Amino acid sequence: MKTLFDFFTHPSTLAIILHLLLVIGFSIRVVMQRPATGVALAWLFLIAAIPFGGAFAYLLVGEKRIGKERVKRLARLRDSYEHVTNSLVSRHLTEVDWSEHPPEAREMDRLGSKMIGLPTVCGTSGKLFSDTGEILKAIAEDVRNAERSVLMEFYIWNEGGLADEVLEAVIGAAERGLDCRLLIDGLGAAPWWKGDQPSRLRDAGVKLKQALPAGFIRMLVGRNDVRLHRKIVIIDGMTAWTGSMNMVDPRFFKQDANVGEWVDAMVRVKGGVVAPLALTMIGDWTLETGEDVFEVAKAVGFGEVESNGSAAAQVVPSGPGQTEDGLLQMLLATVNSAREELVLTTPYFVPDDSLLRAIRGAAARGVAVSMIVPEKVDSLLTRYASRSFYDELIDSGVKIFLYRKGLLHTKSITADRRISMFGTVNLDMRSLWINYEVAAFVYGTVFGDELRQLQQSYMEDSEMLDGGEWAKRSKVQKFLESAFRLSAPML
Repeated sequence: MKTLFDFFTHPSTLAIILHLLLVIGFSIRVVMQRPATGVALAWLFLIAAIPFGGAFAYLLVGEKRIGKERVKRLARLRDSYEHVTNSLVSRHLTEVDWSEHPPEAREMDRLGSKMIGLPTVCGTSGKLFSDTGEILKAIAEDVRNAERSVLMEFYIWNEGGLADEVLEAVIGAAERGLDCRLLIDGLGAAPWWKGDQPSRLRDAGVKLKQALPAGFIRMLVGRNDVRLHRKIVIIDGMTAWTGSMNMVDPRFFKQDANVGEWVDAMVRVKGGVVAPLALTMIGDWTLETGEDVFEVAKAVGFGEVESNGSAAAQVVPSGPGQTEDGLLQMLLATVNSAREELVLTTPYFVPDDSLLRAIRGAAARGVAVSMIVPEKVDSLLTRYASRSFYDELIDSGVKIFLYRKGLLHTKSITADRRISMFGTVNLDMRSLWINYEVAAFVYGTVFGDELRQLQQSYMEDSEMLDGGEWAKRSKVQKFLESAFRLSAPML
């Protein structure tokens, strides 16, 4: 005869009790994290509906966990930012003449300074590059001409073609005695880390570090999919590169993805904006190594940055533990600043609700809004999720251009050519909430005109989506789009 003790000690009963305890415990955890209501309800349902598996999935990707040690280092880094900036940027470079810019630019400066801690700096000059071969050759030449230090951070480094020319230049710089530091993402560049180029760099004296290394141990303390998505090059603390391009030659990168060559743009800058870009890269380096920001800046010979031009720009780094929604707020301010024209380019368009509404609202109030996206992307999930937004954009008056000469990877926004965003951030949930990104918000028409011309060249190589034809797509396709849209927070 079975007793009550036998019932409660039966494996199935113990499993049910454990599941209930997990549901209660994780429900409390979800509620205390205070995510968006829809996200919270989705996780609560998943945790309750899938015994053990739902709780495990939540631990993997439900929170922006980055580990206690990284949280401490980020806190110390934030405290150092103001002091380092003051020591590296001449005071007159932060004294922007706002009468030369629209009122919205001054408001964005206050917003960025308050939420991120980095002010707008003037005294900047730059050149926009859109030919990837020219970009790689120019970076290699800058490295060969370097006299003190070479700092680089990239999400992907891929062997082959002109990217190898940059590698050889870095090796040569290290052999000349320069301080060379490379910070490369552990997951984005996973195939490269398994090759022989990392050991060649280290043998030459290059300080090479893997950013956010992925693996089972890291999974226990933080999310494996939190990635360093920034692209920054600093030469002698005087010249900087940033933009959308990884350290890859597109002729040798993802040739089997059936999307064509990746199309990117980078900007080469001198003057004031070099300081916050360098500080971002040095900060990332210290997060991985535990070194002191001031000591690294001193070791690479980074001194006070002087004026070199007339442009004003604000660098906005973002990521878990670094900012909450500062980058999103800056993007919203850029979109809302447009009065006549708004042009956006992004390879992946899976926005959060606020950004989607801002773009639709701009079009509805009479702004000529154009969005340029690649016709083909390398992610099936993202392809369908992105397309799920097209109907409501078209209904609001947004013109959607499908780029046909490769995977358009440039991330940019121009608002009336007076306020521009250029950097690494895709208009998707991953870039807005999960990855470590960097964006430059540039105030003024000099860069705005140049960037707008590049966007125009993308339009000319695109086909505008016809709303009537798009509405005729099959119900199966519409269902897939809606279904994959549910995974937007993970894309």
